[in-house]
Amino acid sequence: MASIFGHGLVAYTTSKVIDSRSSKLLLLLAIISAIIPDIDVLAFNFGIPYSHPFGHRGFTHSILFAIIWSASLALYFGKNRKLIFSIVLFLSTISHGILDAMTNGGRGVGFFIPFDNTRYFFPFREIIVSPIGVENFFSEWGMHVIISELKYIAVPCLILLAVIFYVKNRN
Repeated sequence: MASIFGHGLVAYTTSKVIDSRSSKLLLLLAIISAIIPDIDVLAFNFGIPYSHPFGHRGFTHSILFAIIWSASLALYFGKNRKLIFSIVLFLSTISHGILDAMTNGGRGVGFFIPFDNTRYFFPFREIIVSPIGVENFFSEWGMHVIISELKYIAVPCLILLAVIFYVKNRN
């Protein structure tokens, strides 16, 4: 997986690109939505293997999960902005699996679970996979992850945000 920092930055960027006046609530929900798919690591504690549909990078990384999760949050929190909330939260949630499919580790992402249990990677797999567990992140491996995410996630997000800021303030 990419780290929570990379996932959170993509969600923040998504929120600002789609809705430049994103509320703090929408930003918070987007960041949570981009991180929540990794709740599936708890499956290891219950003996659920990685390759199981509810294992790591399984159902919580799927398109169906992103639809259900984002629609539920949008209905509850979206008030008169349900469509914007739905779009931002869906893209933030699905971005998690997209980033994970661009890492150099793991066994792929179950985008189509429960309809197809196949795990997928993208041809571009340059993001260094983050170790599972906070204690493992603060290591040489974790430093390589951060450098990789700066290069492939942070810089593109910051460029996109800068362009949007420039265009918006130019008028």
